[in-house]
Parts: sequence; C-alpha cells; structure tokens
Amino acid sequence: MSDENSLTGRVRRYARVGSAMAGLGARLAGERYLGLPIDRERHAADLRAALGGIKGPLMKVAQLLATIPEALPEEYVRELIQLQADAPAMGWPFVRRRMMGELGPAWQSRFKSFDRTAARAASLGQVHRATALDGTALACKLQYPDMASAVEADLRQLRLAMGLYERYDRTVTTSDIHAEIAARLREELDYQREAAHMRLYGAILKDEPGVAVPRPIPELSTKRLLAMTWLDGRPILEFAEKAPLARRNEIALRMFRIWYVPFYYYGVIHGDPHLGNYTVAQGSGTGNTVNLLDFGCIRIFPPSFVKGVIDLYRALETNDEALAVDAYSRWGFRNLSRDMIAVLNRWAAYVYGPLLDDRARMIQEKGSGVYGRDLADNVHSDIRRLGGIAPPRAFVFMDRAAIGLGSVFLHLKARINWHRSFHELINDFDEAILARRQEGALAKAGVPASEDG
Repeated sequence: MSDENSLTGRVRRYARVGSAMAGLGARLAGERYLGLPIDRERHAADLRAALGGIKGPLMKVAQLLATIPEALPEEYVRELIQLQADAPAMGWPFVRRRMMGELGPAWQSRFKSFDRTAARAASLGQVHRATALDGTALACKLQYPDMASAVEADLRQLRLAMGLYERYDRTVTTSDIHAEIAARLREELDYQREAAHMRLYGAILKDEPGVAVPRPIPELSTKRLLAMTWLDGRPILEFAEKAPLARRNEIALRMFRIWYVPFYYYGVIHGDPHLGNYTVAQGSGTGNTVNLLDFGCIRIFPPSFVKGVIDLYRALETNDEALAVDAYSRWGFRNLSRDMIAVLNRWAAYVYGPLLDDRARMIQEKGSGVYGRDLADNVHSDIRRLGGIAPPRAFVFMDRAAIGLGSVFLHLKARINWHRSFHELINDFDEAILARRQEGALAKAGVPASEDG
C-alpha cells in the first residue's frame, strides 16, 4: 500500500484538506465580517493544491462546488475548474509500474507512442495520450494505486460525517443517500464497467448531431486501465465567455439532449455533469461538437421511475395532486403527508419550471444561483418542521444531474425553449417500449447489473 493510503498517510491527507477548508472558511469570514484583506488568488491556489493531492472521492466535493455559479468567489471557481480538468498528476515511475502491472513487462511494445506526462488527472485516475500501433490517437486512463481501499476509507468518513449531521439536523435521513453514493463510487473503480457504459452511450447517441463519444479499445484495457479513442476539444467555459448567443444555445441544446435522450428513451443517466467531463470541438457544417468524456458514474433506472419523472411534470402542469402522489411513490418516496407533498412540489416546481414555460428563456431567469439556494433553504426548513424525510436512492443522482446540468446552462447564458425540447422527448413516451429498448441496449453493450437496491 502506498504511503498516501496507509493509515498515517490518510490521516495526513485528511488533515491537509481539513486545514485548507477551515482556512477557506476563516479567511472568507474575516474578509466579510472584519474587513480583513486576503490574497484570494494565492489561497485559492493553495486550496486546489491540497484538494488535488488527495487523489480520491473527496475531490468530487470541490468539483461539485465549482459547477454551481456563485457558490464560491470567482477566484476559487477558476482554481477548482482547473482541478477538474488538470489535477496534480502522478509521475512517470508510477505510470511505468502501473502500466507494467496492467499489460505486462512489454507493455510499451503495444503502443506506437505513449506520453510520459499526463494530459489530465482527476480524483480516481489520470489520462495519458498515446498512439496505437495502427496510428489511432488514444487516451489511456490509469487508476491510482490502492483506490479501492481509499474509496472505502472515504465512505467511512462520509458515513461518520452524515451521522454527525443527522444528530444536529434531522431534516434528511441519509442512509439511502450514503448507500447510493457508495454504490456509484465502487462502480467507478471498475473500468471494464465504464467501457461498457461507453459502448452503451455510443450506441444511444450515434444519431445525435454534434455529439461525440469515445470508443473503448478492449485489447489495451483492464479493470484498472481504460484505453479509448482520443477526442480533441476545448473547455466549455471558453465558449461560454467568447461565443455568440446562437453558438451557446447550440451547445446547451446538445448538452440537454446528451443527458436526457438516454434517460427518457433508455432509463439511463450520466450522474456527474461537472465541467471536466466534456469538451467542445470546433465544427464546420454541423457546428460545434460536444465531447462526452467520462462514463464512470452512470445510473440505470427502472422504466417505472422514468414514468414517475414524467408524471410529476404532468401533475405540476395540471395541478393534479393524486398524480403527484403516485409520481413520488414511483420515485421511491414513502408515507408522505399532504403538507410534505406541498413542500416537495415547491422544489419540483423550481426544477421543472423552465420545462413548464413555453417560451425561449434562460434556465433560471435571474441568471444566478442565489434564488435556488434561498428556495432550497426554505424547503429544508419546512421539511424539518414537518418531521424530516428519507430521500430514495434513485433520487440522489437524478437531482444532482438536473441541478448540475442547469448550472452549465447558467454558465453558457443560453436562451432556449426548454419546454419544446422536453416535449420532443416525452410526447410519445411508453413505459413498455422503454423497458424493451433498455433491455436490448444494455445486453448489446454488455453492461453488468448495478448495486441499485
């Protein structure tokens, strides 16, 4: 076991993160309440260095924070976005040993070239550019050592943190949330599963214009090494800052369909829409192409859940309380009072709001994350007053995907008729047809069963 994942090594890494996060809170509080000046640029860089060094699931907290506009000062967002796309990487001696362990002593002979320096590093592994013997440009994602033990240790820390939180605030029962996060993180360690997800998305999105999905290379892949075709592209925020509205709308609409064609047609969703998981390539006749790059966090839902998502929309559209009750039941909520349903409907109306509004508009009219945070705080208070709630497992990543993707649209400042784009997906919905389509697609891609419970 590496020093970083030994007991003493992990104590040190938690101490580094705790110190960095405590420093962030203390310095921002001092700036806000005491007028003490701080060097935000320098402290933000220190925070990124601490978080990038942990090489594990805790880094995903930073990724999520960077996705939500106005959750942090701009200096910190810039640093954490770099963390998403270019976290500190492990050096060549590590890479050489790991590649030998995965493909054998003569592993370099299986490539025409293999870059010693990582092109991208993230929470669980890092990516190297390579060239196959036939000249195909490749991306090789290599998992860090001992990540299974690192994930289990982080999950124990997360369970402890959730338990302490529930002692303080019983609004949300977190056992199912922890179980869902644990299942998805354990699946992310299996690169053979990710290759199957990649094949699945390649098949689902093959007819979508302006969308690219890499192709896995099975003969150069193992459970901890994933070789795939390389896709050139630039970070999406470069387009958000410089592109005209028509281009930004085009990218946003393609992002919308990348996430929701798989869900409403196949019951599959990408549960990790942070800014490091896609790039944009400059196109010609068909406009820009959105590259979807990471397939570790994929959630497969039963067709009845997808119907529940659509039924909740219909219930809000027609003010049908009975249909809302049935929809929440399909989502997995249990024993909801009328008062609790009314509170949940307030949150649902916020999430579904752009889909209910038949006009071109921003995903959030105020163009800011502040209103959503205020509404979430009010909903949280009312749920606590009503005795708390246990969110079902299936809700966790569906909610994360919706909010995370909405934040991307905010960054793009896109103005789209979301209502019509949504209705194009759901108008012909048939639960039985989705079930047959899902079964065939999963079998053809070789997607294994999930720990969905």
